[in-house]
Amino acid sequence: MTFVSKLAKFTSTAAVATLTLTGCVAGEGSGNSADNAAASGDSTVTVDYATYNPLSLIIKEKGWLETALEDQGKDLEWVNSAGSNKANEALRSGNIDVGSTAGSAALLARANGSPIQVIDLYSQPEWSALVTTENSDIDSVEDLAGKSVAVTKGTDPYFLLLQALDEAEVSADDVTIENLQHADGRTALDNGEVDAWSGLDPIMGSAEVESSDRLFYRNLDFNTYGFLNATEDFISEDPEAAQTVVDVYAYARDWALNNQEEALAIFTEEAGITPETAKVVWKRTHLDIDPVPGDQQISVLKGVGPILVESGDVASQDDVDNALESIVEPKFAEAADASKVESVVE
Repeated sequence: MTFVSKLAKFTSTAAVATLTLTGCVAGEGSGNSADNAAASGDSTVTVDYATYNPLSLIIKEKGWLETALEDQGKDLEWVNSAGSNKANEALRSGNIDVGSTAGSAALLARANGSPIQVIDLYSQPEWSALVTTENSDIDSVEDLAGKSVAVTKGTDPYFLLLQALDEAEVSADDVTIENLQHADGRTALDNGEVDAWSGLDPIMGSAEVESSDRLFYRNLDFNTYGFLNATEDFISEDPEAAQTVVDVYAYARDWALNNQEEALAIFTEEAGITPETAKVVWKRTHLDIDPVPGDQQISVLKGVGPILVESGDVASQDDVDNALESIVEPKFAEAADASKVESVVE
């Protein structure tokens, strides 16, 4: 039995607790629930916002997407995603048309039959790392032997953890994985219920600043890109709206890069985090990228694919390969035109 397949056996099936999130993580899990979202009609476009996608918070606060879609006679409904796994659930159920995930999570969903495609890249973040408390004796991945780790399955922190353990040749027999939603993982770590946590920004940044928690393992190569995904039905039935969403993201990216102080202030407010935490997270969030999904992202995901199969998260490598061949739809990002949005919102 391979390392990762053993790890799958030890993954906890504990139910994900729901927290009332205030203060440092007010943006995570708050707002409208994706499970309760329902389109009010064919003219309604449903898009998620998430604290791990700062551009979504800026777009939501500024009202740019509402204005651009209203110009086309369409309404907009915002839905909060507490993590890539929640965004994937909402996309698969049809509760949202466009959702934010990590690249690895999008591949997982597509390989398991979810009809989604990536239409834009919103960032290249280092948003995940392995975290422990200030006074912990854990200093390396090897030290996780005999320890417990909290992580949200189906998200980038989960795949970072799997790859880090594999790289360190740590036996799955010696690791206990606790499947908790991101915010719950931080709480479990700080309450001493687990020894380590595979974290996600901005909650991870808050843990550093407010609790003096330590990032003891970082690897940018094990963080996949921020994918903006759309359902195939939405892409085929309303390509005009899909293009508008991507155009607004292009406009927001340019605006954020040219107005970083205000962008940081909006991120701070909308994510419900302190200015100090926001600065930490912002430095790890790279917006100045080529937003067109393509070969570079596929190359990164090819390294994740075998892990999905070995862990039992995907049935076969054929499913992964088929997903890799069909997950990218670059035409919207290739045609993105921020000036179309500028003429409407300014």
